[in-house]
Amino acid sequence: MRGIDAAGGLAALRGLLDRPLTSYYLLLSCAGLLLLIGLTMVFSATSVKDYAEDGNASASVTKQAIFAVIGIGAFWVCQRLPASTYRSLGRPLLFTSVALLVVLNLLVAYARLTNQDSGQIGPIEARLNWLFIGGIQLQPSELAKFAMVLWGAHLVARKGAALGWWRELATPLFPVVGLLFVLVGYNDTGTMLCLLALVVGLLWAAGVRMRVFGALATAGLIGIGLLVGVASLGAGSGERGEDNYRLARLDMFFNPPDPETCKLNDCLQFYQGRLAIEHGGWFGVGLGKGSLKWDWLPEAHNDFIFAIIAEELGVIGCVVVLTLFAVIAYTGFRIARRVDDPFRRLAATAVTTWLVSQAVINIGGVVGLLPITGLPLPFISDGGSALVVTLAGIGMLASFARAEPDAARALHARPPARWVRLLWAPLPPLPG
Repeated sequence: MRGIDAAGGLAALRGLLDRPLTSYYLLLSCAGLLLLIGLTMVFSATSVKDYAEDGNASASVTKQAIFAVIGIGAFWVCQRLPASTYRSLGRPLLFTSVALLVVLNLLVAYARLTNQDSGQIGPIEARLNWLFIGGIQLQPSELAKFAMVLWGAHLVARKGAALGWWRELATPLFPVVGLLFVLVGYNDTGTMLCLLALVVGLLWAAGVRMRVFGALATAGLIGIGLLVGVASLGAGSGERGEDNYRLARLDMFFNPPDPETCKLNDCLQFYQGRLAIEHGGWFGVGLGKGSLKWDWLPEAHNDFIFAIIAEELGVIGCVVVLTLFAVIAYTGFRIARRVDDPFRRLAATAVTTWLVSQAVINIGGVVGLLPITGLPLPFISDGGSALVVTLAGIGMLASFARAEPDAARALHARPPARWVRLLWAPLPPLPG
């Protein structure tokens, strides 16, 4: 009987997965649940600190909710756009992100030379990874990820079989990728690694030969070594003449320090993150009852928010979050496999690789399986521009999910009401 029940359950699951719009609904439900978890955990991680600072316990979550609403608007717009629009947006977004990164790095370098906390020219101010333009705060590296997805997918799809030749990869893909790696990695090595994973996913989906990945791996290792070295000269959050924080993170990973010494020096975050995971147990201590957010865990609302999830929601909460990211990975690659347009296939693979690799790098750093890099956890960590760009990427995936041949036929066979198409999304084109 158990065997029959299991076979029936698997058959029912296969039936659900074979439905035309399964990819679309899986994507929406997982992204929505992760966004809801993120807002809840940002409030839990910041409420005590916000109340202590200005008496308003909901200041941070209100700001995050505003960006979530903007991100939902970006999702709505992106799910309505056809593939041709995404192709045309790639180059302007790439130029814009490169220009913003150049301005950011120049202002940060100027601040280092003049011993200031930030660099400013007129209404533009730069602090580490952030640009402030007329009161608007953004991270150019987040825009660079989306730009790389669109421009790279368009370029690779246009080259087609010619990608088998080195000269086709060398112009202009590799120079542009190298420039982005330098501009992003100067301040943020973690985001550079995320970009590297994105490019690898893009080329893998295009069927590029293995020796290209070997060359990319070699160049990536050399680049990471150089970026680690320049932290001693003021790159990122480093200071000239001070200890190299990037090298210290690598050393901490390969040679974990004694927990007793971590309580007082620079590996406090490393120690407290593991303490949170141990403290949470299977079911956690309950929302709002975690002790490590009382300024005991640096960046509890951002880079180390998974530690707060582990403490307050326990192993069960961590498994739920990991499962939702796993379903997003499955859904993104499922969309890439089912669409018939090369651009959609490449862009879907690239954006899925970006989101999943960023989640893996963040969670791996928190639990000690990877070095700490300072990357936020998609959908969940506090961060405005990162959340907006992430939801825009999910909106693009949703547009591609509706363009799957079976999904497009099903939508045309039973089209929704006209007002639904106007307010939500138009009908996708039928497959040729």
